[in-house]
Amino acid sequence: MRKVCPDAASALSGILFDGMTIMSGGFGLVGNPENLIAALRDSGVRDLTVISNNCGAEGFGLYTLLANGQIRKMVSSYIGDNRLFESLYLEGKLELELNPQGTLAERIRAGGAGIPAFYTATGVGTVVAEGKPVEEFEGKRYVRERWLRADLAIVRAWKGDTHGNLVFRKTARNFNPPMATAATVTVAEVEELVAPGDLDPDMIHTPGIYVARIVHGDHYERRIEKLTIRERAA
Repeated sequence: MRKVCPDAASALSGILFDGMTIMSGGFGLVGNPENLIAALRDSGVRDLTVISNNCGAEGFGLYTLLANGQIRKMVSSYIGDNRLFESLYLEGKLELELNPQGTLAERIRAGGAGIPAFYTATGVGTVVAEGKPVEEFEGKRYVRERWLRADLAIVRAWKGDTHGNLVFRKTARNFNPPMATAATVTVAEVEELVAPGDLDPDMIHTPGIYVARIVHGDHYERRIEKLTIRERAA
């Protein structure tokens, strides 16, 4: 089966539907699937539940879906640097399931590993544990958390081959690889697309078996990179 698509819109063709749950990779503004997010925005799909560590930044990434009224609920860990996210939540226009960051990562990993629930000490005795079972193991209390799965995962890798094998770079590995395993369909965009055999097998983070479609992305903004200039002393 040919996995390579000519552009992000065709990579998502036939997959999207209103009310679906989408995992979107990235950590802060690093490793965001920018081309696929833009294609989601342009598709007009609505009533989305989006699982992502954060929700972009002003005018960038998932923020554009928020501004377009396409997201109904966010399952996230960090909402800072996004005043629109904050205001929509406080106004009751956006549902939010807030997770400790490690718990969010483990819920996604569990979804990919087929583990429907697990116990963690994080959040015990706080609002995080409200309504969830709490049990004691070896004298310590743990809260039960459930896996996270999605209809679609959109991820961004540094390199990928035409079979869908992916290599992530540095901070982009925080959420992209586990998300690629935890959805019914995974679509990847890569900064560099190579032929089968060009990737060192020992360096592959996500095997192609998890990836249904792949697209060569472009025009990445690298917003996390900031240049600060200090004047030299006389």
